[in-house]
Amino acid sequence: MRILLVEDEEKIASFVARGLKEAHYVVDVAADGEKGLYLAEINEYDLLILDIMLPGKDGISVCRELRSKKIDLPILMLSAKDTIDDKVRGLNFGADDYLAKPFAFKELLARVQALLRRSAPVKGGILKIGDLELNQLTHKVARDGKDIDLTSKEYALLEYMMLNAGKVITRTMISEHVWHENFDSFTNVIDVYMNYLRNKIDKGFKKPLIHTVRGSGYIIQT
Repeated sequence: MRILLVEDEEKIASFVARGLKEAHYVVDVAADGEKGLYLAEINEYDLLILDIMLPGKDGISVCRELRSKKIDLPILMLSAKDTIDDKVRGLNFGADDYLAKPFAFKELLARVQALLRRSAPVKGGILKIGDLELNQLTHKVARDGKDIDLTSKEYALLEYMMLNAGKVITRTMISEHVWHENFDSFTNVIDVYMNYLRNKIDKGFKKPLIHTVRGSGYIIQT
């Protein structure tokens, strides 16, 4: 899943982004409200982590503008302030949750996971295609009862495909959702990772699940 982090404090942005990437999330980072708003408008994100005190445009304004444009991705607001009025203000303008600084990364991660579960299209965080199963909570993948060990990027790619099972996924869609915003979609990296994934998901099984749609992209289906 892809997360946008809008945070102007470099140290906080760095450790949060690093922790989220280690937890198998794709993370884009913006250091001011204007860029954060721009990225949230042009890209598809599963969640926004938004600091309130930002240069250019504050987090409350960003949140309000996104909601006015019917962009309804989950928003977790961060703030050095921890008063009831600040929390109510953020929530009233469309935020889904509020976390005061300083915070432990474990708590932030738990809140991120809770918000993603709340907005997930499947119950229990379990994605299934035939005998292939992916657990979004534990990040475990298995096929026909056999555990499959995936790298962070392979997991992100498989999760995105399974969330869009039965649909043709283009290279552009993959590059925008599974890689960061500056990824060069004209490289062969996507093809390389798709081959890695096929070797782990389909090799040794009777029926392949990942298929190439010539001239269009890829599809996962039974």
